[in-house]
Amino acid sequence: MAEVTFDVEAMVRRFRDRAAAVRRRGLPPVEGPERAMIREQMELDYMDFAILGDAQGHLEDGVLTLQVDLRPRPADDAG
Repeated sequence: MAEVTFDVEAMVRRFRDRAAAVRRRGLPPVEGPERAMIREQMELDYMDFAILGDAQGHLEDGVLTLQVDLRPRPADDAG
């Protein structure tokens, strides 16, 4: 049986692409509670995909490890 290679960086890029796609996607023409529910799900999808899209990952002995720094980024000193 052929060994399957797993590209961690490609997976992280796909999550980054998914986050961007959620941001570009418009809301469907629905009103009321359904619209609020869809908007909330889109926000959660974006957050999840963006977090994984920022991950540093590595595969070692068949174990995938993703490291995500969730600390706030420092403000830009340039003003």
